[in-house]
Amino acid sequence: MSTVKHNWTKEEIIAIYNKPLMDLMYQAATIHREQHDPNVVQVSTLLSIKTGGCPEDCGYCPQAARYHTDIEGNDLMSVSQVKAQALRAKSNGSSRVCMGAAWRNVKDGEEFDQVLEMVRTINKLEMEVCCTLGMLTENQAQRLAEAGLYAYNHNLDTSEEYYKEVISTRGFEDRLQTINNVRKTNVTVCSGGIIGMGESIEDRAGMLVALSTLNPQPESVPINALVAVEGTPMENEKPVEIWEMIRMVATARIVMPETQVRLSAGRNEMSREGQAMCFFAGANSIFAGDKLLTTPNPDVNDDMKMFETLGLKAQKPFIKLMQPKTIEAEDSQFQSLGEKPKWTRPEHKIERNLEASVKGK
Repeated sequence: MSTVKHNWTKEEIIAIYNKPLMDLMYQAATIHREQHDPNVVQVSTLLSIKTGGCPEDCGYCPQAARYHTDIEGNDLMSVSQVKAQALRAKSNGSSRVCMGAAWRNVKDGEEFDQVLEMVRTINKLEMEVCCTLGMLTENQAQRLAEAGLYAYNHNLDTSEEYYKEVISTRGFEDRLQTINNVRKTNVTVCSGGIIGMGESIEDRAGMLVALSTLNPQPESVPINALVAVEGTPMENEKPVEIWEMIRMVATARIVMPETQVRLSAGRNEMSREGQAMCFFAGANSIFAGDKLLTTPNPDVNDDMKMFETLGLKAQKPFIKLMQPKTIEAEDSQFQSLGEKPKWTRPEHKIERNLEASVKGK
């Protein structure tokens, strides 16, 4: 019988989050051990295949073209470059490669065709392939599925209420629609958010409500701590305390027991002891490599030493779901439709975003 509950309320989740820490961790660890091997953690590698120049105004993101962050942009990588990076990641113990492009949404054409070839190439290396490319249509999701995509990442970022304080160039409903489009395929969903953006505990609970009430729940939920980058609207936000991360990881584990909870951005500021407590509380995935798209991340050798100390093993690929088949482009049932979907542009004013866009000029 499934232990997954899909009708969590914000009040219930706040009550869990605010439990005495030892009780919270014990409950989360108990659920974690019932659903997962507590000594196995998936190692993933996040690769920025197209960096910078994004038209969005996400207040946390150094890749937004309107901010002034000294991020070195690059055009879309070649398939051969991506294959070389994937092989390197595999040799370092990664079982999943997540490719990120600084796009608002996927656009049919040569670049998307190139990404599809990257997916085919990595899947043939017997690694899980994840993409985060912005909003996408059902047909685009089907084309990614045919290429062999294992997971699609599309974070909700925060609660629907606080979302309006972070981003003005797209709507929260577009995030949900993209996830819905992915759900019409055999591709798994990876969706989480960021804490430390000035949100309240109620907002953190609201984000977990939005994720946990999806049916099915996301197979993967990244919990990110804001990395405050100079030049972004959130450059002066205070660092997230480790206790906040532990509480967020534990709460996510309790309300989404079967999900892989990913200890994502912000690990560079966490001690090994702090990370160990997150693993105990239910985190069972990390991103390895010296960068997460554009922000610092612990060295992979340091991570392997931590795994050795804690007695952790790296998860093999396709443990949760069998490897998808790769269909070559010429055999694809889903072709480019040249779609031009009208994703929302709320364009309400967020003062700190406006100030940051002017500041560096």
